Amino acid sequence: MTDIPRRTVSRTAKLAGLPLGVAGRAAAGWGRRLVGGDADQISAQLMAKSAEQLFAVLGELKGGAMKFGQALSVFEAAVPEEFAEPYREALTKLQSAAPPMPFGEVQRMLSEQFGRNWPSRFQDFDETPAAAASIGQVHRAVWHDGRDVAVKVQYPGAEEAVLSDLRQLSRMSRLLQPLAPGMEIKPLIEEMRERMVEELDYRDEADNQRRFAAEFDGDDKVRVPKVVASAPRAMVTEWVTGTPMSSIIRGGTQERRDEAGVLLAEFHYSAPARLGLLHADPHPGNFQVVDDGRLLVLDFGAVARLPEGLPRPLTIMTRYALQRRPADLMELMVEEGFVRADTAVTAEEAMAYLSPFTDPLGTPTFRFSREWLRSQAERVGDLRSPEFDTGRLLNLPPQYLLVHRVTLGTLGILCQLGAEVPLRGIVSHWQPELFADDDTPAAGS
Repeated sequence: MTDIPRRTVSRTAKLAGLPLGVAGRAAAGWGRRLVGGDADQISAQLMAKSAEQLFAVLGELKGGAMKFGQALSVFEAAVPEEFAEPYREALTKLQSAAPPMPFGEVQRMLSEQFGRNWPSRFQDFDETPAAAASIGQVHRAVWHDGRDVAVKVQYPGAEEAVLSDLRQLSRMSRLLQPLAPGMEIKPLIEEMRERMVEELDYRDEADNQRRFAAEFDGDDKVRVPKVVASAPRAMVTEWVTGTPMSSIIRGGTQERRDEAGVLLAEFHYSAPARLGLLHADPHPGNFQVVDDGRLLVLDFGAVARLPEGLPRPLTIMTRYALQRRPADLMELMVEEGFVRADTAVTAEEAMAYLSPFTDPLGTPTFRFSREWLRSQAERVGDLRSPEFDTGRLLNLPPQYLLVHRVTLGTLGILCQLGAEVPLRGIVSHWQPELFADDDTPAAGS
């Protein structure tokens, strides 16, 4: 591979093959059932082959296709257990691995970004990539002052490929919907398209990372590598490594998974309050646990700017739901555009729909699990469920979409971990208003 495959017609053909391939295998499976094949075994085989194709296509294309796969990866916990394993393995690979870019292309990109004498900045440079992701790959190196560093280099053609992929995926959103039970695919893709434009300029990512690194410098729970140098298509940061979150999910002890879950929840809810920013790319490939027990956070290309912290209307809505105040909740949801005034949604129905966000806050500790997430996905995604109709009638205003997706993604990782987390205490520390007893209105905030 010399760069991301850039021709739109070529990328479109590969992406279109995903749902078509699944449909073709499903048809073949039905034929085998008609002649007496074991239905469960055939279904498992079809899911395994679909997962293999998913990884092969999204990993090869990288760009927006791979970014989409990474966003889906946190929701594999909602897939029925008998089918989950193939997707779990395929999507885990997407979190940190993809076909590498040849070193000649890496040299060319570094020459463009840091000048032809870029090698003089390093004492040593490993030609083999340490990680390959959606729009760039990472090499380990030694900076001229002796520091171990990570060098992230963007793939040639990344911008064109990303935008092409997300346009095509948006057109295919209805066919891809079964890959993410209980979540609307099209709004996810549209929101990703807006964010990816920002991610393509590594100078913005470097600025975001500098702010996070400064805020969490010396923190006893979170570690953010410091930025050493940056350019539009390349950046250099401190080299820090630990145990990948995906490894803890797969084989960590319950104690280790609980500890990782607490760290992740603390980071998610504290960052907006501490520095007015929210790390907006929550998939396990961006988190590790270092030897000193801190959460290592990587990849700050996608960041939500929340100068006032998490949006106050969302806090008050959650508070009303926890306090079982349906009338107040409905009034606020109408004011903020979550419910249209002429919509036939009752206050009780709206409150029930919010249970994925309120259940974990109703007790001092909450055990996140695949079973819980699966039940929530089935509840809102089952055509026969009352909550399915409620979900169709509710609206998610654009200004809240990113926060909603990131929170869902974080909950997805906690469910993958199967972690028991004192979430109520963590949230009450950083959002004390959530558990206040006063009736202060949220309007105008």
